[in-house]
Amino acid sequence: MIVDSLHNAAKYFGLHPNFKTAFDYVSQNDVTKLEEGVLEIAKGLKLIVIAGEGTTKEQSIKGFECHDKNIDIQIVIQGPETYAWKPREKCVSPNGDYSDEKDVRFFHDQPDMFFQLQEKQFAILYPEDVHAAMIGEGSLKKLVFKVKI
Repeated sequence: MIVDSLHNAAKYFGLHPNFKTAFDYVSQNDVTKLEEGVLEIAKGLKLIVIAGEGTTKEQSIKGFECHDKNIDIQIVIQGPETYAWKPREKCVSPNGDYSDEKDVRFFHDQPDMFFQLQEKQFAILYPEDVHAAMIGEGSLKKLVFKVKI
């Protein structure tokens, strides 16, 4: 997992060819005006715009998840937003089977930690990062780039 601010995004361009494309999209568009939904940005790069009310930690970790085929770049547009996290290698209690169609695997495990992102900060979550998000009070808005591995 990587946590940083958009100001430092260029440091991560070399980690995957579509990281630069994703961060360029953010810098070249007024992302505050994007409507909820899904956009194809490039081959192997999808953007999901999510807006909604924050939830409690208990509610959010019901969706404690990871992915096998995608890296998430989650960027807070309106926050702050709190995340739950645990390394996948320490998760021992699956919550159902892996969904190949949705590329998601859920766990009943409890997080090792919580961290908070402010507006214009991001987390890069790899397949080994089990996470839950949208924890907070009031309205939250975020971008989730799905970067195909």
